[in-house]
Amino acid sequence: MAGTRGTKAATLGAQMREARQRYLPDSTVRSMCELLGVKHPTVSRWETGERSPRSEDVAAYLTAVGAPAELREQLVEMSRDTSRKPWLTMTVGRNQSDQGQYAAMLEIERTAKDLVHVAPLLVPGILQIPEYARTVYVEIGAPPESIDTRVAVRIGRQAVLTRRDPLQLRAFIWEPVLHTLLGGEQVMADQLAYLLEAGRRDNIDIRIIPTRTNWNPGWEGPFSVATFPESVERKPVVQLENKVSALYLDAPDEVAPYLAAGVRAEKVAFSSKASAELIANVIDGKEKAS
Repeated sequence: MAGTRGTKAATLGAQMREARQRYLPDSTVRSMCELLGVKHPTVSRWETGERSPRSEDVAAYLTAVGAPAELREQLVEMSRDTSRKPWLTMTVGRNQSDQGQYAAMLEIERTAKDLVHVAPLLVPGILQIPEYARTVYVEIGAPPESIDTRVAVRIGRQAVLTRRDPLQLRAFIWEPVLHTLLGGEQVMADQLAYLLEAGRRDNIDIRIIPTRTNWNPGWEGPFSVATFPESVERKPVVQLENKVSALYLDAPDEVAPYLAAGVRAEKVAFSSKASAELIANVIDGKEKAS
């Protein structure tokens, strides 16, 4: 039945699959079924999020593949409740690897067909250059030892935009974001130049919401909405992120207002062409000032 896979179950399954491929690379779904003594489709359904494994099944699976204790603890805890309701994940906290903290976001972007991002405060993470991303992490006080990994994860997300069947991205950025001095004039000029370059791709549409507008959907906070191809069997997912956590919504009545807000953003934003011209003009001004 289409649209039945919840965000938490899909993320858990993806992390289990990645653990198997990393720690037991010669294994297959069939060999894991035989090793665990379960029917053949079972492991496949766990790994795709079609069926939620019990916590004891997760523990047995991860022990069988040789996953480290920290990862076993993290995924067993995740498996205790994979019901379809708002799911809060901590983007900082103990007993989490840096990549593990962003597992849901990475899995959503990997499997999504379309992503709408409304950004009233910063350039969207999936479009940030390394220097800009590094400045963000420094300024928010991220642990210094984690910054290199966090930047690498953030830049690695861009692979979904250049793969053979790329993610279709529509990014709505509030005009004042273009005029900030995050990282200095040169970093901002380089970041904006990257936006211009990225916007030339057929699958990326970058639109600027003007400063002078009667309403900006991003004023209620940044958000993204992902939709999926029919083959993935998932309904749209909303991500809301703050300094220490991310909230994922996939119930239709919770997602609907954000789908409407995305439509509103498209109505109030400049056209793609006008947005590119505005970005180019801001770059020219920053280069003259540097």
